[in-house]
Amino acid sequence: MEGRRVVVTGMGTISPVGNNVGDAWSSLVNGRSGIGHITYFNTDEYKAKLDAEVKDFNPRDWMEKAEVLRTDRNVQYAIAAAQQAVTESGIEGTVDPERFAVYFGSGIGGIGTFTTEMRKLIDRGPGRVSPYFVPMMIANMAAGMIAIRFGCKGAALPAVTACASGSNAIGEALRVIRHGYADAVITGGTEAAIAEPGVAGFQNMQALSVSTDPDAASLPFDRRRAGFVIGEGAAALVLEEYERAKRRGAHIYGEVVGYGSTCDAYHMTAPSPDADGGMRAISEALCEAGWKEGERVYINAHGTGTPLNDKGETIAIKKAMGEENARKAMISSSKSMTGHMLGAAGAFEAIVSLKTLETGIVTPTINLLEPDPECDLDYVPLEARYAEIDLALSSSLGFGGHNAVLAFRRV
Repeated sequence: MEGRRVVVTGMGTISPVGNNVGDAWSSLVNGRSGIGHITYFNTDEYKAKLDAEVKDFNPRDWMEKAEVLRTDRNVQYAIAAAQQAVTESGIEGTVDPERFAVYFGSGIGGIGTFTTEMRKLIDRGPGRVSPYFVPMMIANMAAGMIAIRFGCKGAALPAVTACASGSNAIGEALRVIRHGYADAVITGGTEAAIAEPGVAGFQNMQALSVSTDPDAASLPFDRRRAGFVIGEGAAALVLEEYERAKRRGAHIYGEVVGYGSTCDAYHMTAPSPDADGGMRAISEALCEAGWKEGERVYINAHGTGTPLNDKGETIAIKKAMGEENARKAMISSSKSMTGHMLGAAGAFEAIVSLKTLETGIVTPTINLLEPDPECDLDYVPLEARYAEIDLALSSSLGFGGHNAVLAFRRV
């Protein structure tokens, strides 16, 4: 069972730039941003005024009314993305339920539910709190509800590693198939943290951009950058053992060929100044992927637009690849258009990496008008670029020092 190959046979997303993979990809290729003004609550007393919201999403398109009423928005997004991925993969009915697993991440879980129910508790007393409060709030519920929907009786586990959650979920799903514990996994990440306490908390730790201009707020690798824009959504992938996918004639988007997972062990929120943890995660993914000098590499960077993150990620890439190879890589940040989808970000960006391999289109880092001299790699500014890519990496760096990097190739 050691070393089984793992491929992606289905993908789905609910995102600020589109509610399926086709629409989201078109937005990214054409540099269309999903960033705008917060509509979920009144921001008069908030310094942060912008977010990247999901638009035109109706949970009733994906769930029965009773199910909608007892799930948080993050679970609704996850169910919709997973349904897209599973339908596209055609995997239902082809795999033993006990060999079908779910690894799905969320950095925060049901903070919207927490906000609503705490308001009820304070204003109206404990008798008014929903009996579904706890299951709607806890961060494992997306994984649990996906398993229920698709009858997955293997492991159903969340990855809860802040902004690295989606990437860690995919990486651990890779390992569980590679080492023979499952034949297929529904994996990815979800988040719906655009709520009063979420925005206030990130704002007060000075992590959020306070720009009021949607075109000058999410600025990865730009010298003007001053914080991330909070986003939301979900992204799901079906991972499957290669030989069984090939036997059943499944469409294969690409192969998951590498995964690095490390911790800075340095600070609750700040990355280590030497970028050692990020460097080691990139190096592990490159080593597993069998990277050779001269290969054409694309990196979907974590690229949040915070001063420390972008500088540290640049250092990590240079250390992992060597200065000369790092300068040849094409790198971009989807967050320039999606904002930071937190626990969903890594999974969404894995989809972007796979689409880059499939299409030969490298999506841009929009709004990159004033490159920071300390972020001096090829961050594909402003416009998409055509390039045949041999190896794609997706990098995620989370609070707590969590680093997760995925590597993909064409099959």
